[in-house]
This record gives sequence, C-alpha cells and structure tokens, in this order.
Amino acid sequence: DVQLQASGGGLVQAGGSVRLSCVASGLTFDDYAIGWFRQAPGKERGVVSCISRADRTSYTADSVKGRFTISSDNAKNTVYLQMNNLNPEDTSVYYCEADDVAGRLAARAYDYWGQGTLVTVSS
Repeated sequence: DVQLQASGGGLVQAGGSVRLSCVASGLTFDDYAIGWFRQAPGKERGVVSCISRADRTSYTADSVKGRFTISSDNAKNTVYLQMNNLNPEDTSVYYCEADDVAGRLAARAYDYWGQGTLVTVSS
C-alpha cells in the first residue's frame, strides 16, 4: 500500500522559512520521481519542484526558483522542500506526489499523492 505523508506546514510570516517533508512508503524509492505541488483555493494544482533519483534530475518552477530547494534522503525515503523568503502568494496546500515516469510536471499524471500540508504566509 503506497503512502505519501507530507508534513511541516504551518503559519509563517512573510520572509520566513519552512521545510516540508514527504515520507514515502510502499514503493521502491529509487524507481519514482517525487514532486511537490501546491494548490491555493480556487486554483488548479501546479508543480513546485520535483526530483528523480533514477536519472539524477530535478525541476523547480520559475516562480520559486532561488527560494525553494528540493532534496532527498534515500536512507529515510524522504523528500524535502526547503522554502525560504516566503511571501503571501506562496500560501497553499502543498502535496507530494510520486510518479514512475521521470520529468512529468502535471499533477494529474502522477500515480500517487498524499493528503497535503497547509502553508499559510502572513504579510
């Protein structure tokens, strides 16, 4: 049974930092790309950043490039999203998703996803 557990969200002031964690279980970690997506109320879920260990590639959306960094810890089957210099536009529910095909950026293409964690950035 595949599970993706996202955590680390909360309330943070503009300019602050948060680190999200995504723990994956029930799958072979190296065989999957893991992506972070976010969805604000009334908006579609969009890609933030994703990483693939199989082909050692990663992608980060232009809107967060230079502020957000994705990384992974294979020993812990965990992918992190370090988010710095947050602004109110970053307020969203953040989801981690797993895909057996590397490089895809559409949330609906991914095979598995978790419940999400809410990040609220106050001005």
